[in-house]
Amino acid sequence: MEIDKVTYHDLSIFNNEEKYSLLHRINFCITDGGKERLQYLLTHPHHNLEKIQQTQKALQQIIPVLNTWPSQITNGTIIVLEKFYGYPFDKIPDSHSPVPAFLYQVFDTPDYSLVRYSVNHFIDFLKGMQQLQQLLTAEHSSPLIKRIVTDIEKRLKDEQVQQILTTDKRKKLSAAKMLRFGHYLRYNFKQHAETLIDLYQQLDAYYSMAKAVTTFDLHFPSMVESDEPLIQANGLYHLLLQTPVAYNITLNPKANFLFLTGANMAGKSTFIKSVGCAVYLAHLGMGVPAASMQLSLFDGLLSNIQVQDNIVKGESYFYNEVQRVKNTVIKITDGRKWLVLIDELFKGTNIQDAMHCSTAVIKGLLKIKNSLFILSTHLYEIGEELKVYPNISFRYFETTATDEQLEFSYQLKEGISNDRFGYLILKREKVVEMLDKL
Repeated sequence: MEIDKVTYHDLSIFNNEEKYSLLHRINFCITDGGKERLQYLLTHPHHNLEKIQQTQKALQQIIPVLNTWPSQITNGTIIVLEKFYGYPFDKIPDSHSPVPAFLYQVFDTPDYSLVRYSVNHFIDFLKGMQQLQQLLTAEHSSPLIKRIVTDIEKRLKDEQVQQILTTDKRKKLSAAKMLRFGHYLRYNFKQHAETLIDLYQQLDAYYSMAKAVTTFDLHFPSMVESDEPLIQANGLYHLLLQTPVAYNITLNPKANFLFLTGANMAGKSTFIKSVGCAVYLAHLGMGVPAASMQLSLFDGLLSNIQVQDNIVKGESYFYNEVQRVKNTVIKITDGRKWLVLIDELFKGTNIQDAMHCSTAVIKGLLKIKNSLFILSTHLYEIGEELKVYPNISFRYFETTATDEQLEFSYQLKEGISNDRFGYLILKREKVVEMLDKL
């Protein structure tokens, strides 16, 4: 699925303040390399149904073994292994005789200490990889997992590695045996070690995704092959919220445009982002934050939520809004299936101009049947003119005011809202009172 930098930012997939990003939310990786691999997966949502289903199957295979995941492989272990191959050791001896080992201990004491330290970490790592191989070997394995497990098994077959795997760390190794292991790992196993580290980091990324599925009670969506776009979700919510409110939504060719209204802070932006994030996660092969969800495969996801001006280029906010709409229209008229999310069109101009521009854009987008649209606006007045179009549906978020206190239900209702509580919010926050005292 195609997704651009603006949409990544709008949906908070990545964020300059990392703790507010989706990456941070689902990151349960044990290693730094695993997190890098996870970030790679997040920037490469799948383009075909087979790859999505393979990822789903991989996560479903990992979920039952999450509690038995080998704890001896840590980020520190990986760092030690990587530094082992970069450190300028004096030649590590390979001898069954205790004499070379004794001489190395005496004359290369720092190197010997580092070899011993590194070999112990290698023992942990290799045993952990063997444990993963055993945990993830299954008759009907995911192709993704099967490929990784087969590669692990191939790297562990070597006779010397088997000796390392049978080593009991509770019994102190002789200096000669420790150095033989160190010699082999340093001079004969580097390529295999680097491959095994990479394989672990791949598994670490999938582990993180699987852990997120269980931690947040996500559910795997049903992806359907269809020439027409479809989203149907029950109990959909935003994964970044601590106490989210769930929504139900249906979008299809007969009703492919959702016109969303409501007061400030009523929940419009959150709803739009909830749908976008769920569709995005589905195309990663992950579970989604919904009780159930069925959707078609989308070719792309585009948003228009947080447009900014560009002082350096001398571009106004309104100009950049226009350019974003223009680029969106160019993309979505290619015959492919897109999900387009627009939050408050044309905030950078006056109300009358915004109404005229918004109406023109919406009427144009309503002609495109192969994509789905969600558009929020304060300009409820333009809704009446749009009711003649059969493929547009109208929803709003209700807000009630009691004694100048606003109550938000965050429930999606049918119809158009004409709520305007901007001045009430200004008054409630005592801004009006402060200004009166100037």
